[in-house]
Amino acid sequence: MGTPHINAKEGDFAKVVLMPGDPVRAKWIAETFLHDYKEVTNVRGILGFTGFTKNGKKLSVMASGMGMPSIGIYSHELFTGYGVEVIIRVGTCGSYQPNIHLKDVLICTTASTDSNWVAQYKLNGTYSAGADLELIVAAYQEAKKSGIPFHGGNILSADVFYDYDPETWKRWAALGVMGVEMESYSLYAKAASLGKKALCLLTVTDSFIKHDEKLTSEERAFGLGRMIELAIATAEHYCD
Repeated sequence: MGTPHINAKEGDFAKVVLMPGDPVRAKWIAETFLHDYKEVTNVRGILGFTGFTKNGKKLSVMASGMGMPSIGIYSHELFTGYGVEVIIRVGTCGSYQPNIHLKDVLICTTASTDSNWVAQYKLNGTYSAGADLELIVAAYQEAKKSGIPFHGGNILSADVFYDYDPETWKRWAALGVMGVEMESYSLYAKAASLGKKALCLLTVTDSFIKHDEKLTSEERAFGLGRMIELAIATAEHYCD
């Protein structure tokens, strides 16, 4: 068993996977939130782990790397090669809106993009990528129950981190887009094409409105506990 980019054995993955971008963050999630976990894949330093939540639910966590091509590869191989049914991305983003603050959590119901990633499907229009409705509802209910600051809506999945035009973000913000990251659109499209479930939860680490507001690199890696707890509570609705 194995795929070109994952060396796990059959049965190593739970049917629900949390997917941060950073392999270090994946390891931290396993160490901090799971028990009796084991490393199940490490190809190219992209780490994956499977363990159990405090409620005894089997759950996996695996890094996606950066960008839509990367998460497109790993989500495809998990969905088609390992029987994974649900992927919940747990990432970071920059905020476009004045009411969205550092460390707030975003429940991304839909994703827009500046990428041509979806061109592979040869559509004659613009595809609107969205999360699974049941996952959205579960995350919303769990967020309300926990009392964490959260927002729901559209996120931009961008191909470019350092944009040549520094004013680009304002045009997306004017349409109510919450902020920007680099993976969700690809994940949502991939899940839809394979009949699987996906959701993106993000923690705000930067503000495009207040440029001096940003989390440190250490906070980005390890300061995302509220989002991870929300993701696990949401995932447990679907875990064995």
